[in-house]
Amino acid sequence: MTALVTGGCGFIGGAIVRRLVQQGVSVINLDKLTYAATPEALGHLPIDQYRLVVGDICDRALLDRIFENHRPEVVIHAAAETHVDRSIDGPADFMESNVNGTFTMLEAARAHWAGRKGDFRFLHISTDEVYGSLDALAPPFTEASQYAPNSPYAASKAAADHLVRAWGETYGLPVLTTNCSNNYGPWQYPEKLIPLMILNGIEGRELPVYGNGRNIRDWLHVDDHADAVCMVLRHGSIGRTYNIGGNSELENISVVRSICDRLDERLPGGGGRRRLIRHVADRAGHDARYAIDAGLIRKELGWMPSRSFERGLANTVDWYIENSDWWKQIRANSYDGHRLGSIKPAARPPDEHRAAV
Repeated sequence: MTALVTGGCGFIGGAIVRRLVQQGVSVINLDKLTYAATPEALGHLPIDQYRLVVGDICDRALLDRIFENHRPEVVIHAAAETHVDRSIDGPADFMESNVNGTFTMLEAARAHWAGRKGDFRFLHISTDEVYGSLDALAPPFTEASQYAPNSPYAASKAAADHLVRAWGETYGLPVLTTNCSNNYGPWQYPEKLIPLMILNGIEGRELPVYGNGRNIRDWLHVDDHADAVCMVLRHGSIGRTYNIGGNSELENISVVRSICDRLDERLPGGGGRRRLIRHVADRAGHDARYAIDAGLIRKELGWMPSRSFERGLANTVDWYIENSDWWKQIRANSYDGHRLGSIKPAARPPDEHRAAV
């Protein structure tokens, strides 16, 4: 099998690429290599199974050449702008990548699918944020939950979800959609909550927590997410949406305290890192709670997360401690530890992994 993965140098896309290659799939990775791309996370993959094409999902001519030259049987569309704070500060990039990019991908895939024989699947990676915010006692989101996005990021992903559904219903394109909860794990760019708190804690910086810290998220290890995506890709029912959750609802402040305690265990001294926690002004439109009911994927495909949050978080903290060469370069070049700094291009990938199109 040959798979085209968009955004495969991103945090989630990279985990999916690694899992596909482990399963014997040949992967063409189309990535724009923006600030959060991490091509070095894929540098160890065999060159006979993995190729990187540097380009934009909005470039229809490029997409047509990729489809013509590589003839993928499946597409996993993971490319997206994802950080809510950035979407508030500058929503235009989110509309371009997440909405126009998804439209362009669907049209290119439809043209490819119409001219090929055999099976084809287009799997779109989305988020639980499209469903909006839950009250503390409300039941978790299901695949039938009403869409109610509250941030520009969530709205752009909701629009992309609707496009995917429409191309399936109108044109018969064999599509699947997955909506995941908050991911964490190694190689995550340090603007997200968990890596930001880990790195600030390692360096003895303040740990900024929005509002009172009582916002609740369901945490999913990125490798469990990749396993679920691969299972949906192979065995999911065409036209279906599958919610993927980690069964780990926690308040943000609880997550931050757990990170402090693990860091104190691994790097003792300094009076304990909980003293570094600082509550800062809440961000606009901050959703109170996300929760995923993953009953459908468990019932139909037998998938469940394999990692407890406690074990996954401890391993993630340890990974960042042990891989400081990677994140220290990012912190020095593009990120100030809390608010966004100047944007630098992603690292240049190894030449042997770059493919001409």
